[in-house]
Amino acid sequence: MLVVTRFEVPDVDAEAFLPKAQAALAAFAARPGYVRGRVGRATDDPSAWILTTEWVGVGAYRRSLSSYDVKVDAAPLLSLGRDEASAFEILLADEGASRSDRAADAGTVAVGEASGPASSDL
Repeated sequence: MLVVTRFEVPDVDAEAFLPKAQAALAAFAARPGYVRGRVGRATDDPSAWILTTEWVGVGAYRRSLSSYDVKVDAAPLLSLGRDEASAFEILLADEGASRSDRAADAGTVAVGEASGPASSDL
């Protein structure tokens, strides 16, 4: 199960938001059924933030919300999120190998070959 909470964080509050999100993730991470979580910020709009968590199932997520630490560290943050659907059932997933920043042809192009067009192409 995937939980996605989007936030609108004004510039004046941005510096304080990240530690609060980190505390929320730590509280969730201590709960049974937690798989992983992330905090992100939109590259095109610095006021748009996101908190995502993954769970083994909806029950694990819902039970986590009743934990004292989650009530203290995550619930206040979640209450600032946009009022929209946030819990999603995962229907498809690509859990492929870690992605590389290498060019697609990095294994076939030798050093010096990719520096520019060949003189015969000019």
